[in-house]
Amino acid sequence: MDLPILKDILIIFGLSIAVLFVCLRLKLPTIVGFLVTGILAGPHGLGFIENVENVDRMAEVGVVLLLFTIGIEFSLRDFFRIRRVLLVGGSLQVLLTILFFCLADFSTGVAFNRALFMGFLFSLSSTAIVLRLLQERAEIDTPHGKTILGILIYQDLMIVPMILLVPILAGAGGNLTSSLALLLVKGAAVLLVVLGSARWLVPRLLFQVTRTRNREIFLLTVVVIGLAVAALTQALGLSIALGAFFAGLIISESEYSDEALAHILPFRDLFISFFFVSVGMLLNLHFFFQYAAKIVFFVVLAILGKSAIAALAAFFLGYPLQTMILTGFALSQVGEFAFVLSHAGVRQGLITPSRYQFFLSVSILTMIATPFVYQFAVRLGNRVTRLPLPRRLATGLHDPERAAGPSRKDHLIIVGYGVGGRHVSQAAKASGIPYVIIEMNPETVRAEREKGEPIFYGDATHEAVLRHAGVREARILVITIPHAASTRGITARAKRMNPLIHVVARTRYVQEVAPLHELGADEVVPEEFETSVEIFARVLKNYLVPREEIEQFIGEVRAGGYEMFRTLSPEAGSCYDLRHCLPGVNVHSIRVGRGAPVTGRTLAQTEMRKRHGVTVLAYQRQGVVRSNPEVDMVFLEGDLVFLMGAPESVSSVIPLFEERVVGPPPGG
Repeated sequence: MDLPILKDILIIFGLSIAVLFVCLRLKLPTIVGFLVTGILAGPHGLGFIENVENVDRMAEVGVVLLLFTIGIEFSLRDFFRIRRVLLVGGSLQVLLTILFFCLADFSTGVAFNRALFMGFLFSLSSTAIVLRLLQERAEIDTPHGKTILGILIYQDLMIVPMILLVPILAGAGGNLTSSLALLLVKGAAVLLVVLGSARWLVPRLLFQVTRTRNREIFLLTVVVIGLAVAALTQALGLSIALGAFFAGLIISESEYSDEALAHILPFRDLFISFFFVSVGMLLNLHFFFQYAAKIVFFVVLAILGKSAIAALAAFFLGYPLQTMILTGFALSQVGEFAFVLSHAGVRQGLITPSRYQFFLSVSILTMIATPFVYQFAVRLGNRVTRLPLPRRLATGLHDPERAAGPSRKDHLIIVGYGVGGRHVSQAAKASGIPYVIIEMNPETVRAEREKGEPIFYGDATHEAVLRHAGVREARILVITIPHAASTRGITARAKRMNPLIHVVARTRYVQEVAPLHELGADEVVPEEFETSVEIFARVLKNYLVPREEIEQFIGEVRAGGYEMFRTLSPEAGSCYDLRHCLPGVNVHSIRVGRGAPVTGRTLAQTEMRKRHGVTVLAYQRQGVVRSNPEVDMVFLEGDLVFLMGAPESVSSVIPLFEERVVGPPPGG
């Protein structure tokens, strides 16, 4: 059986590997590599692939999956969180860009409907390229990163009405009113289905599916939901891509959206690569070189025009000049959805073949130029901050962080909500530590969400689930699940996404401690070891051994036992955990209780270091931490004191800080 498509796929993937390797060395986005691959492999390049139709079909699947994942990632909660940036900034950027390019095209004698369509195309920027660029530079949480994200979300949403308006623009004339009325009726019908499904049908369906704990059934159910909504929109005469977006939006309103996204992302990434390859194949190199000067001129015009308009939108949001510059140049390229829209315009006759080639040439060059343009923007932004600017330009009209909405940072991630996870969350809540929970039991997720717990359904072995939990901004990750392979996978992925995160992992057996440390776990708590500690503690208690001696013995055993299981590599020079660098030394925090022996006494009077071999590193009083205290520092009730010393030494001084209501404090 001869299958030419297999040969095409082999050529595309083989050539992509070589091109992407070069792009990686030049620090260019992978999307640029796929575009170059298409240019080289296509009929206008080296001619490796002559039948572009097969690639186009796979590219259409990629567009559908892209819109589906955008629908899943977007939710009404996100809309309200960044509504000001999204509505004000996004509306200004899109409308002003449409107006600018529409008038520029209309002034050359082009019909108004065609000029307006060209404005639609140039108003869209590349979500894939820009977000990848911001993620690599760790700038998503910056003021300009949040502004860019809000405007990109608005652009992605605007592709929906733009696609719906293409047939109306193509037949603008006597039936405009009836077409708009029919469009509104269809849109209202689809919206009712979406809202009803998101509110009642899909959450109940996915709840029953997740109870089976079968990934294949879950994936098939998500795909069927997407296909069903896409079929509905197609039956109403709307686009399949629009149906995919609505299907994603339905799933996004359930607690299973992150798990669905994690399953779809590998397929999306695969097929979206075909989309960018197919776009590159459409570029006619002969046409490009024939009109190279004119194309380069319009590339510069597009970059400068879009940058100025996006910067103006940031100005009206109240951001300083540096944020305006970064926002403007980051959104200066033409995006992937413009290619989707241009396909619809070609089919409807809104854009001629020559104008289409011109648009492709300009768009692809703006995409390739994006990393270099943004690097220039960073240097320009740093320089303008040193100029004597007016106050409003230098600092903006208001606090940009407040405008962009709150962000989660330095929080705790808890994987698993069994007994251990519940105890950790209760301790975090009592201490005022922000936390989020990842759980695979749908009944638990539903019950705890109703109680107000920050919990969502997902498999933490998937990067998409960890990303949603904010692993890049988190301080600590606690893994309480009993499954060893999953614990290892979560540890490795979390450390790869955030090398500075402190990972505390639970495991059942002692022999699993070393592999987890090798994967990057900072602390591993083996149940087998802790169970034996608890057993002998209870035995000693029944033999009437004093509680203080039992606790001291436990501290010594833990300190010695855990060192035996810890196998750090020789290259590990970081002192992120002090115990790795100073084995046998314990850092302990304790609060001065009511009537404690140390209350009202100075540090010198307690003779901590001289009599007990314990050093007071710091203390916290009324929320203020004071390190390396003087010898005349007086201990007060409620102080949080940080002690350092050998485990047995620290254990010996703990009674001095404990609450003692009866009896006067002993003399010192």
